[in-house]
Amino acid sequence: MTDFQPQTPVHPSASHAATPIAPMTVDTTAELMEKILYEVKRVVVGQDAFLERVMVALLAQGHLLVEGVPGLAKTLTVKTLSNTVSGSFRRIQFTPDLVPADLIGTRIYNQKTGDFSTALGPVFANLVLADEINRAPAKVQSALLEVMQERQVTIAGVSYPVPSPFLVMATQNPVETEGTYPLPEAQVDRFMMKVLVTYPSDEEEFIIAERAIGAPAFVQPVATTEQLAAMQRLARQVYVDPSIIQYAVRLVSATRQPQQHGLADIGRFITYGASPRATINLVEGARALALMRRRSYVLPEDLTLLVPDVLRHRIAVTYEALSEGISPDDIVARIMSRVAPPAKPIQHDEKIAA
Repeated sequence: MTDFQPQTPVHPSASHAATPIAPMTVDTTAELMEKILYEVKRVVVGQDAFLERVMVALLAQGHLLVEGVPGLAKTLTVKTLSNTVSGSFRRIQFTPDLVPADLIGTRIYNQKTGDFSTALGPVFANLVLADEINRAPAKVQSALLEVMQERQVTIAGVSYPVPSPFLVMATQNPVETEGTYPLPEAQVDRFMMKVLVTYPSDEEEFIIAERAIGAPAFVQPVATTEQLAAMQRLARQVYVDPSIIQYAVRLVSATRQPQQHGLADIGRFITYGASPRATINLVEGARALALMRRRSYVLPEDLTLLVPDVLRHRIAVTYEALSEGISPDDIVARIMSRVAPPAKPIQHDEKIAA
């Protein structure tokens, strides 16, 4: 997949008004998510796991951090997704000369009237793309702390809510260190998942080249922000058995106190573990994934599939781990091999009947 793919213009005949709003069910939500995914794949080739995580973040109202080498269509994917949902979209190119006001807005003095007015920044959109977020210093990255957590921005003591639904997707390159700044821990923790994007296969790259030299694909808006908000509300109604919540708690606890879970040998590799946000994100992500799979209840495999993406950026490794080549993904794999998912069958049928 490549960033040199053609742009994704919206078809001239496409209207921003999608299908009329109707009560969302498990089946209609799954069908609409499939339509969104189909439109995205008209432009983006391969990367099925990455696209699935994007859909999960969209349903679970979680922010997404995407990491990969240049040219893997990280930016193109988010831009194409924004064209499938008829909401507002803003792309912010992070550079070292940005200041926080460039993101959230500022107060402007009018010399003619002698009054101050508020100019709102580009974060006031339904979908915000923070492109190459690690190219801006920490004080600029920290400007996103409030808006990502509380969905509002405070300027001169006045709070302004951002549009709903609201989602931040950030990209960063792992290979360039010159001119980049590590994300503050508080900033990283606000991302629901960190997804690693890898190179395409030879067959996928052949299709990429064909599409790049051909006519640009037209992307149709297939959903409205109202429909997206309704799907997000439905995702929060998906049933989660207490045993699965306890499974999430044990996984996250093992990153903080590995010795209590029979993993004393990896304790020396961990500076600090994941916060309670990780537990919440695991459960909410599993709900969204279950809904995409046409279920109104969560199975253990829904949660297990998301564990690496939810935990990898929340584990800080020690210098000893770095010297031995131990990555957060290695630690997560050890934890998952030790902390078993619930063995007891989930009585979802009884729950639905009740």
